[in-house]
Amino acid sequence: MSEHRVEFNSDNNIVLEGLLSEGTTGRGVVITHPHPLYGGDMTNIVVETIQNAYQKMGHTTLRFNFRGMGRSTGSYDDGNGEQADVVAAFDFLKEKDRQAIDLVGYSFGAWVIAQMVNKVTTEAVIMVSPPATMMKFESTSPIPNLKLVVTGSRDEFAPPDLVEQLVHTWNPVATFTVINGADHFFFGYTDRLTDIFSGDF
Repeated sequence: MSEHRVEFNSDNNIVLEGLLSEGTTGRGVVITHPHPLYGGDMTNIVVETIQNAYQKMGHTTLRFNFRGMGRSTGSYDDGNGEQADVVAAFDFLKEKDRQAIDLVGYSFGAWVIAQMVNKVTTEAVIMVSPPATMMKFESTSPIPNLKLVVTGSRDEFAPPDLVEQLVHTWNPVATFTVINGADHFFFGYTDRLTDIFSGDF
């Protein structure tokens, strides 16, 4: 189940590039990447780690570049157009007859999907290191389908105490996991992240 390059349309005639791996379980996942203005894109190591974990479980995976990154047209839109990009990716997977679709966001990607509770109907929402000290989450509503939030004990952008408060606001029954020793970039801890995604959360 190797990945292959795909293109799909977002709003305002923007064309997004992605990497698709078609699984056999009928379940899919859209994975969003870190902040475009700081070099974040779909080849980020944490994004790849999440993709690999889902692929090994036999699920269909779609990671993509937000507008203005890589070969995706358009330009950074302060999180607004990026929400439309996620909707476009979600619809692209639905057209593949993947009716159960998860949304997984890392860093900036987690912030984007936190704004989208009423825009798509997901099987599960998962956030990795939602950057609570860098971006405002105050306007986000409860997230009923939030299943898992992961951060590192040394993450200065997503400190565990602050993220835990947000999790209680979003969905108090969601699983909250802290990887001891990991910072925001999970260098040296991607195997632990794989274990978490491969488990029953």
